[in-house]
Amino acid sequence: MPPAQAARNCGYHPTALAKKVRTPAPPRPVQAPQRRDTKQRRVPAVGVQGRSPWLLYGFAAMGPIALIIVLAVVLLGHSSSSKNASGKAPKIDYAALPGLQKGPAPWPPEYASLPDRLRPLGLNALSAEALAFHIHQHLDVFVNGKKVTVPQFIGIDDGSFITELHTHDATGIMHVESAQTKPYTLGQFVSVWGVRLSKQCIGGYCAGPGKPLRFYLNGKRYLSDPNNLILKNHQEIAIVYGKAPKKIPSTYNFAAHGV
Repeated sequence: MPPAQAARNCGYHPTALAKKVRTPAPPRPVQAPQRRDTKQRRVPAVGVQGRSPWLLYGFAAMGPIALIIVLAVVLLGHSSSSKNASGKAPKIDYAALPGLQKGPAPWPPEYASLPDRLRPLGLNALSAEALAFHIHQHLDVFVNGKKVTVPQFIGIDDGSFITELHTHDATGIMHVESAQTKPYTLGQFVSVWGVRLSKQCIGGYCAGPGKPLRFYLNGKRYLSDPNNLILKNHQEIAIVYGKAPKKIPSTYNFAAHGV
């Protein structure tokens, strides 16, 4: 099996970077992740950044058994984990976070104040993806029956850092990729996105007469604070403001996207 295919089978997602006009300085110096562009990027020979291919060649000279052992150890180091974290949602003052968008959709990823939101959110500016804890969810947002795009590159700042919660594309798939197996929440993700979220409001849309704001988890109403909804593997989350769509999604085809 080609190394790039092996890396994908183990749940590895190459770090992608957004393009924007200005990049704020991260909270601490980090090494910039590799940029995603329209050209196909070469995946490192064994699925690990910075690993020299001569190491494999050296072990190959020792025989096929040694090579298999090395490949297994390296690839297992990048294997994804679908085990859900246990524990309570972190206590965060979401209303005090800077830079949250409170206007109408669409909402692009907000980067200018993202470094100032990370510490209050309990998140980090990482130099590369950490895959010890690696799960995925899907988020749908509807405003008056119309779907709002969950954009690509949420939590991936151009040339600077990547956070534990991010998106690689505009499918609505949320990536939780962390060095620690601990609870992460919908509120943390939407705050990384840079959008206001509460039981009453999403962005500039607040509940009122004839304009309800409802939350759904796997097709069923979620009545608690959405900010404290703990993210678990393969959840389908829907936020619906005003007129509801014809059908509330209850599942998502994660397998079609290799996650």
